[in-house]
Amino acid sequence: MSINISNRLTALTIEGDGHEIGKALGRQGAAAAHHHLVRTHAWAVVTSFCDSERVATALSLTEKHYPQYLQELHGLAEGLDLPFEKVFAWNCRGDIWAMSPDGCTTVQLPGANPVVAHNEDGDPGLRAGCAIATVRPTDGRAFSAFVYPASIPGHTFAVNDAGLVVTVNNIRSRRSGNGLPRMVLTRALLDCASPGEAIDLLRSMPRSGAFHLTLASPGGKNILSVEFTHADASVVPVIMPSSHANHLIHDQMAKEEQVVTASSRSRQRRGDEMIAFAGEAGVEPLAILRDTKEEALPIYRTQPDDPDNENTLSTAHFAIRADKVECTVYDNAESVPRFRFSNDALCLA
Repeated sequence: MSINISNRLTALTIEGDGHEIGKALGRQGAAAAHHHLVRTHAWAVVTSFCDSERVATALSLTEKHYPQYLQELHGLAEGLDLPFEKVFAWNCRGDIWAMSPDGCTTVQLPGANPVVAHNEDGDPGLRAGCAIATVRPTDGRAFSAFVYPASIPGHTFAVNDAGLVVTVNNIRSRRSGNGLPRMVLTRALLDCASPGEAIDLLRSMPRSGAFHLTLASPGGKNILSVEFTHADASVVPVIMPSSHANHLIHDQMAKEEQVVTASSRSRQRRGDEMIAFAGEAGVEPLAILRDTKEEALPIYRTQPDDPDNENTLSTAHFAIRADKVECTVYDNAESVPRFRFSNDALCLA
């Protein structure tokens, strides 16, 4: 299946408690979930683990540490009109199945005016149900994030009202274990005030699966590249232009067992190549994220036969200023943005 670019990215604003937030997100994605997601091989594989020990442990730990996000998940299932146990398992997909269908590429540009840019790559059949959601919880920080049908926010790209920027790349770890779902942990990051607070949270909590994160905030000295797995976490300040294409690349994480798809390897190689050849002209992050030179396995992905069953659903560009973050979101490869907003004026429907 290829992406249908006529499905423009929508925006919605949600206010309320956790259950109300989840229910609204569920209603947003219900049609795409029923028409496509529940018919996929990925859904069948992941939901077959509903009664597994790992999912039971993940549920128990979520209830213990983050009951507010568990309420979001209950509301999400209600809004989707799908069984809670299947929706919860789907939100543990990368913790229980290394081939979970999520990809992504991130470009990181440190300096006086840092930039974080990100391609959100996912199942093109879900495009019609995706959105930029601005969420204003009764108890918690407001944020704007790219959201998928049947998933809680936090595992894509986002900025919260404190200016914390979070972008997330899938890691296909073969050594996941019992712990909190990685998507619950990244949801929790959206309630953090700074990269330091986010890292403290990740290091202090029991983790199940693996992710790569890029963290930044206004006035911060560094963009941080974070790779975490069930067993380890690596935090590296980004001191030169860099790219990351959803597999572990930090020296500290070399011992970790992972699946690196051909697309992931190609996108990493091409991103690094474009950065190396940019020279004095400077790195253009959107040019990298829209690159299709590697025709079979490009960075910007639109092929109906993509080997990972992923297409680029959206591109975000975060300009990190001294006092705020300015975000531009594109839903195709054109130069006209779909949305513009900042952390002090979050995206409105």
